Amino acid sequence: MTLAQRALERLDAWPDLTAGPASCGTGRALRSPHSEIVHFHSGHEADLHLTSRAIQRISRDLAVSTAIRMVPGSRWVTVHLDCDADVDLLLSLVSVALQAHQMRPVSGGPAAGCNYRRVTVLPRSRQGVYG
Repeated sequence: MTLAQRALERLDAWPDLTAGPASCGTGRALRSPHSEIVHFHSGHEADLHLTSRAIQRISRDLAVSTAIRMVPGSRWVTVHLDCDADVDLLLSLVSVALQAHQMRPVSGGPAAGCNYRRVTVLPRSRQGVYG
C-alpha cells in the first residue's frame, strides 16, 4: 500500500469527507459539503485545497517543510508523501482546510485547477547523498 493510499484510507473514514473522482480528471478526491479538499494523483503526491487566508496564516510553516510545494497564486498546496510523517502532515493540513472552508465556503464549482502537472516533486536526498 502506498503512502497516498494509506492517507486516502484514513481520510475516507472522516465523517466530513466523501470520496469521488478528482475534478481535474486524474485520481481520487475527497470533498466536504463546501468544496473539494484533497486530490490524490499518485502513490506519493496529494494536492490540498486551502483558502487564501489559511495559506497566509500558515505560510511560514509551509515554506520550511520539505514535503510542501506551492504554486504562486494557487489555493492548492502539493504534499509529497515520502514517509509516515508526511502522511501525518497531510492529515493535519486537511483538518486546517476543513475548518477554513467551513468558515469561508467557496462559491460555485471547484477552485481553479489543482497543482497537478504544475509542480515537479523530486525525491528528498537521504543524508545529503544525491542520486
